[in-house]
Amino acid sequence: MDHHSSSIREQAVALMRQGIPNHVVAEHLGIPRGTIGWWRSEDRRLRGEVYEQPTDCPRCTQRPYDREAYAYLLGLYLGDGHIIAKRKQHHLSIFCNAKQTGLVAAAEQAMFKVMPQANISRRTRTGCTEVKSYSMHWPCLFPQHGPGKKHERVIALEPWQQDVVDAHPWEFLRGLIHSDGCRVVNWTERTVGGERKRYEYPRYFFTNVSDDIRGLYTDTLDGLGITWTHCTRQGNPYNISVARKTDTALMDQHIGPKY
Repeated sequence: MDHHSSSIREQAVALMRQGIPNHVVAEHLGIPRGTIGWWRSEDRRLRGEVYEQPTDCPRCTQRPYDREAYAYLLGLYLGDGHIIAKRKQHHLSIFCNAKQTGLVAAAEQAMFKVMPQANISRRTRTGCTEVKSYSMHWPCLFPQHGPGKKHERVIALEPWQQDVVDAHPWEFLRGLIHSDGCRVVNWTERTVGGERKRYEYPRYFFTNVSDDIRGLYTDTLDGLGITWTHCTRQGNPYNISVARKTDTALMDQHIGPKY
């Protein structure tokens, strides 16, 4: 990094002090980005400048944001998401079925709409795609973040989050269903006029170990007038079922199956 002439370094520093990004300066002068980054860091140190990562966090900047996208992302996070918040590693992860490419794309889109400046990437695992968005500010938007598993701690919405859910309940439900729910088609056979006929009907399930998260789901259903029941398996009330014809038709209209 010290084999470049002092005049080139001074020229690079002058450009960076004008607010020109590292990669533009590197391309303009034909110098590796790593060298430009080092020069910028050294220039800040010599001037006693403390660098603060720029952010477009809605909570910290008070900027308007896509509340509908946030309601959906909140549902995804409560179901199949978590946040890593360490000194040198901050990101929000949403885990999706790798075969449900529409869900993967929807998770990426929601992240981008809520926090556009944060970098987004995918990490493919066996049968799973992890969608990751890197920002130190995701805990600002998801104060439910904390140590341990979600079902082992209290999960409650902040008043501002509840306002978003109240304004966009279907998007919140869609996020919950897309993470920890499914749409299935049940069937039965009946004898009508001496003829055996098969009848099919859709049903929505939501499964989550956390009593609090299930409560957020059922409270939202109640607010929309949707009838639900517990579908206990092995004595555990982890499954919420919506099966009434008019209700499933309404959920088909706003949610539909994952894809």
